[in-house]
Amino acid sequence: MEKITVIIPVYNVESYLKECIESVMAQTFQNLEIILIDDGSTDNSGKICNEYEKKDQRIKVFHQENKGLSGARNTGLRNATGKYIMFIDSDDKFENNACEVMYREIEKTDADYIIGNYINMDDDGTKWEKPVFFLEKYQEMKLSIKDYEKSFYLMNSSVWNKIFRKSFLDQLGVEFEERIPAEDAVFTTYCFIKSNRVFYIPTVIYQYRQRYTNSISNNCSKKYFDGINKAYRMIYENFRDNNELEYYRYFYAKSMNYMMYKFIDSTKLTKEERIQILDEMRWFYELGITIHIPTILKSVQYIIESIVEKDYEQTLKYCEILGQVRQMLPKELKEKMSKPNAETYQAMSNYPR
Repeated sequence: MEKITVIIPVYNVESYLKECIESVMAQTFQNLEIILIDDGSTDNSGKICNEYEKKDQRIKVFHQENKGLSGARNTGLRNATGKYIMFIDSDDKFENNACEVMYREIEKTDADYIIGNYINMDDDGTKWEKPVFFLEKYQEMKLSIKDYEKSFYLMNSSVWNKIFRKSFLDQLGVEFEERIPAEDAVFTTYCFIKSNRVFYIPTVIYQYRQRYTNSISNNCSKKYFDGINKAYRMIYENFRDNNELEYYRYFYAKSMNYMMYKFIDSTKLTKEERIQILDEMRWFYELGITIHIPTILKSVQYIIESIVEKDYEQTLKYCEILGQVRQMLPKELKEKMSKPNAETYQAMSNYPR
């Protein structure tokens, strides 16, 4: 039985870390290499890593100066010796058979990587009612970059609900771009562009913790938007340079909507910073016209038009109104609002270009 390397980046998560590590240690699949990367934690996370290294010989701990999530994952990749690679964030959990299910599937299909289903949970660990990919709609299937219906919906940007063949990653020479947000999206979209065999399975293998008390949506700074601007350029250029802009149109629709609401929800930006962000990211919003994307949602139609026209004062007025509305919405509805619906994607398919 081949070995799986599980990479766990760690930074100031002492409240959740033990639960995460133990969910990996308790896997029904036991041939694991568990790499913990303490990325310059200032709480007790590094100490907890050391304690578990003594408990389980499969665990290897690396302490390093803070390099961010991408830097920690890259350290894990460079030290991994398993045939397969899985990732888990240190505040989340694996289902107890996650590694076994993913191992069995990637061995059976000879895939470059496998995507599994996952379920959200609240900060206290309470699981949501349904998994993210509806079981009644999405069954086991091979994904294709030419499929803008099912494959697109299943190709989420995160690395933690996937198992990768290490030789595939080594052949690409791919690592995580450091010091930017959306590093998962840059990594996974490039892997998808370059892959030959990718499969999805409906089994829930991962529990993703929604930590609303420290929500990044409300704490997005100017630095965050500078990084996301860089990441989105990289993603666009990867699709463009590999002649896959048709698929990118759908990725763009999802990303634009997501990013717009992060901008609207953020409470950390001054008016001057907001105008600067709008101007620096204008290329991104204007791109929707260039690659023939219909207005994503009616609620942001006027916002997009005002950005393209460089009427940033009016843009901020629209954003303020929509932001006030969103503050009154429950979290599930806010999340749904941040994602284009099926009708939007259907409209894209019929849009002339």
